[in-house]
Amino acid sequence: MAPYILRRLLLVIPTLLGILLVNFTLTQFVPGGPVEQAIARAQGGGDVFGGFAGGNNDAGTDELNTASDSSYVGARGLPPEFIAELEREFGFDKPPVQRFLNMVWNYARFDFGESYFRSIGVIDLVIEKLPVSISLGLWSTLIAYVISIPLGIRKAVKDGTPFDTWTSGAIIAAYAIPGFLFAILLLVLFAGGSYYQIFPLRGLTSDNFDELSALGKVADYFWHITLPVLAGTIGAFATLTLLTKNSFLDEIKKLYVMTARAKGLSERRVLYGHVFRNAMLIVIAGFPAVFIGVFFGGSLIIETIFSLDGLGRLGFEAAVARDYPIVFGTLYIFGLMGLLVGILSDLMYVLVDPRIDFERREG
Repeated sequence: MAPYILRRLLLVIPTLLGILLVNFTLTQFVPGGPVEQAIARAQGGGDVFGGFAGGNNDAGTDELNTASDSSYVGARGLPPEFIAELEREFGFDKPPVQRFLNMVWNYARFDFGESYFRSIGVIDLVIEKLPVSISLGLWSTLIAYVISIPLGIRKAVKDGTPFDTWTSGAIIAAYAIPGFLFAILLLVLFAGGSYYQIFPLRGLTSDNFDELSALGKVADYFWHITLPVLAGTIGAFATLTLLTKNSFLDEIKKLYVMTARAKGLSERRVLYGHVFRNAMLIVIAGFPAVFIGVFFGGSLIIETIFSLDGLGRLGFEAAVARDYPIVFGTLYIFGLMGLLVGILSDLMYVLVDPRIDFERREG
């Protein structure tokens, strides 16, 4: 197993390099880079993309001619020295190849630099936003497992019955509902949209959170996170439920189950004393991958709708503002997490079922 893990770890390096190279190359052709964003802010425009429509053409003709040689849209009226200083500050005075190599070297040492426009380190910013995204991902995954596993077992036992049919229809319908649409529906129904004001509209805690007792803080936290977690969980039941059902159906048909029943063991003892341990191997071992999937999937939309300041919203705002240290830093961190979780999932398979041998399978 050790050589297999070592090979997987070594594959992380070229994979991350490929991810960074592709995205770095794409950003070289995206208009409205950090320098143009800074120019727009310096001129009070607030948004660089307004400059692509032609900008302000009714005044400042002399200043326009002064800076007409600038390659940046919206740089009209600004001295070339100011533009050059911005380029040096953001590192755009160096060739793209050198900038990419410097970025790779810094990231290899987990030095992600500072945000262009927030004056805070990327790592500090990620740590600040991480609790929100972890809360959504962790609770959504746990709820999905708590509901899907018993439901999948029940469906396997009742295979082909009306219960199996209508529950399959229900979970497939839930899987087909877009998360953002379900989130809006929850807001309209239960957050004061048009019907009931039961849950808060935004945020992860109340304004007076620090003044509450320990029990009050727990209640306030769950009060705020109920709707976002429901919205993030709606599509997670189908795959896990059907996976559990199929795993149980495969095990129920095996000879050892028939032998256990022939010995006179109760159906409950057969299911949970023998079948459960074997059928749940793939479900339990896949927990890390499921968590990462829920952690990343739909986080941007859910966080935006419920005004939660998490990593999804951070990445979106950084991409819009062309805040490349945050964009590439979070991309590197998330890519590394995803690759390591893949290795962790393989280790989980071996831990719950020692019969699995990846070395032999590769050979």
